[in-house]
Amino acid sequence: MLSGKKFLLGVTGSIAAYKAASLTRLLVKEGAEVKVIMTHLAKEFITPLTLATLSKNPIMVEFFNPENGDWNSHVDSGLWADALIIAPATANTIGKMANGVADNLLITTYLSAKCPVFIAPAMDLDMFKHPATQNNIKILRGYGNHFIEPADGELASGLIGKGRMEEPEIIVEKIRDYFQKKNSLKDRKILITAGPTHEKIDAVRFIGNHSSGKMGFAIAEECASRGAEVFLVSGPVSMQTNHPSIHRFDVNSASEMHKKAVEIFSDCDAAILAAAVADFTPSDSTDSKLKRGKDNLNISLTPTKDIAAELGKIKSAGQITVGFALEKENETENAITKLKKKNLNFIVLNSMNDAGAGFNTDTNKITIINNKEEVFEFKLKPKNLVAIDIIDKLEDYLKNR
Repeated sequence: MLSGKKFLLGVTGSIAAYKAASLTRLLVKEGAEVKVIMTHLAKEFITPLTLATLSKNPIMVEFFNPENGDWNSHVDSGLWADALIIAPATANTIGKMANGVADNLLITTYLSAKCPVFIAPAMDLDMFKHPATQNNIKILRGYGNHFIEPADGELASGLIGKGRMEEPEIIVEKIRDYFQKKNSLKDRKILITAGPTHEKIDAVRFIGNHSSGKMGFAIAEECASRGAEVFLVSGPVSMQTNHPSIHRFDVNSASEMHKKAVEIFSDCDAAILAAAVADFTPSDSTDSKLKRGKDNLNISLTPTKDIAAELGKIKSAGQITVGFALEKENETENAITKLKKKNLNFIVLNSMNDAGAGFNTDTNKITIINNKEEVFEFKLKPKNLVAIDIIDKLEDYLKNR
């Protein structure tokens, strides 16, 4: 799986830098090409000669190599790599990455990289637990970086706890799993709806909700990263897509989203309906601006078309539909009712009672319920990691189709 892959290995100033030698050797043994970027402090823990010998490539530390007059281009390195692995990653380096402090070759390369980034922290227990470090990790997760969690055990300080860089064999296994998963949705076509809808009242006013589109966009990126061709129908949001395999269609109203979703769905393997579609739309709207008056303004509302229910009616035996439910009371019961009513394969439940979940947050806490009424609960996570849980479940269904 890793044969022919190109890896940049970033090594920082930690006692765990000695593990970079084993990590380099294992990647090369897998048939990968490895180039190493070291920080100045990393050289205090392991020699560049060791890593150069194992990687069979010169080690990069400085922007300019005075011995041969070559520049080490952070831009070229970032474009060359299939993945950037920073192991060990100190609290200092993680802080610089999170805040864009580009004061060495490794950080400038990270900021230029277009490839997946894997970060294996290594530091003392209290440093890892510190709110500053945890906040920096949260920021980097939000950027889509992949963290390889440190292990529990005896640390260099003598403390016992979490902070040991994970073993090289496990790091390679996780990277192998990533690339194996990268093609798991190849040749699949996935429809995704995201964001709110705006139901027009007049020229300047509308009925809407607080959906940011973050969950739907994270799902779209995850599907595309696994090789799927993604058709993203988005309501009005400020989010941007990154992956070239995402085809984006911008709409405003529930009616427009319904029309586009039905149009696209017939050619898709699955639909993930993450949009917060308005349940009602004004019966009458105007292109003028309504003026304030002394009397109350009454707006008559008409139910919108239920996109999930519509797709549930027209889907073939081989198509999968996934819905979302945001509930405050009787959450599981209400979600199961929606699941059956809309003929979904599974539904993703959000509770309004869970802090850090729902609209306008970078995190989410979900429960997945399938059409056998089996319940799978997940912890609070950044939305890009929640997307992984959802698409893992989708893949379970697609494998049997």
